[in-house]
Amino acid sequence: MEFRYSDTQQEIRAAVGGLAASFGDDYWRKCDEEQRYATEFVDAMTEAGWLAALIPEEFGGSGLGLLDACVILEEINRQGGNGAACHAQMYTMASVLQHGSEAQKQAVLPRIANGSLRLQAFGVTEPDAGSNTLKIKTFARKVNRGYVINGQKIWTSRFRQSDMYLLLARTTPYEDVKKKTDGLSLFLVDIKKAGKSLEPRTINTMLNHHTNEVFIDNLEVEDAWRIGEEGKGFQYLLSSLNAERLLVSSECVGDGKWFIDKARAYATGRVVFDRPIGSNQGVAFPIAKAHMNLCAAELMRNQAASMFDDGLHCGAEANMSKYLCSEASWEAAEAAMTTFGGYGVATEYDIERKWKETRLFRTAPISNNLVLAYVAQHVLQMPRSY
Repeated sequence: MEFRYSDTQQEIRAAVGGLAASFGDDYWRKCDEEQRYATEFVDAMTEAGWLAALIPEEFGGSGLGLLDACVILEEINRQGGNGAACHAQMYTMASVLQHGSEAQKQAVLPRIANGSLRLQAFGVTEPDAGSNTLKIKTFARKVNRGYVINGQKIWTSRFRQSDMYLLLARTTPYEDVKKKTDGLSLFLVDIKKAGKSLEPRTINTMLNHHTNEVFIDNLEVEDAWRIGEEGKGFQYLLSSLNAERLLVSSECVGDGKWFIDKARAYATGRVVFDRPIGSNQGVAFPIAKAHMNLCAAELMRNQAASMFDDGLHCGAEANMSKYLCSEASWEAAEAAMTTFGGYGVATEYDIERKWKETRLFRTAPISNNLVLAYVAQHVLQMPRSY
């Protein structure tokens, strides 16, 4: 079966590409140097309606599919930007859209669509549990008409740039559940209303990612802001996690294409010993190999995103996509760094900036080793004929 992007997706790519290109390398370099959030870029994306792509038209959005959203984020990164500044608003949508109440949707989706509210923060990971989500300790104790939540989250990016926080907490102790995936609940939290009950502490990192620890102290949340049934939050979370894997895959694809474009241009333009360095197999072959692997990874992304849009279970495919796309992107980053040589670490060429960004995707939002463990379990349980 041949895959081709639709005319609409090609139009999306052109429009987003044009907007992203207007924020040139100098803009992103300055954000990186100053450790500053890309507010102007996010505002422009919001005003153009791209961050409301997944929100149904009845709530002020575009009602597009996940593959369309993938194209949006891919194109941001392909133009040298960093989609991580706004990607969480897209992948947190899945839990709200698929499992939120009508009242919750009416309350938040139109405001997200018009830019008056940001839902960029996602609280799942904890210091002790790491990627073992079922073992989180943050606990929501049931009280009259709501919950009181205490605990701690880590690696909560863009908390300070958000108005609402999608938060996962235990509502039944792990030891008391019959099924391991039960006993977790998902909440929408108004950060401003929470006040001092949520205390963020910045985690300084080697790249401009705006991530925090968040300490949760007697946070009161009304029943109306619990998403779906109590204890079923892990199942609801999977909707957002699969979307997250695919949207991050798309940023990797965009990064990979950016690296290959940069490496190709430099390899054909840089002349040493009276010939372009790209005429040497040691330079050309790594670029070619990265290009091939990136094309294959993009097809895996497209298949998984199409399954998501069709309402099919795509957990394995979404994880395979994240692994293949992040590895292919990193291979392209390494090829570009090698092609540029010493200039690759000079900030004016932007290779080192994007190199750091794409390296993170092999570790977060889920490590590739954990993805391999998940896929291995899936493969070992598959029927012989598949």
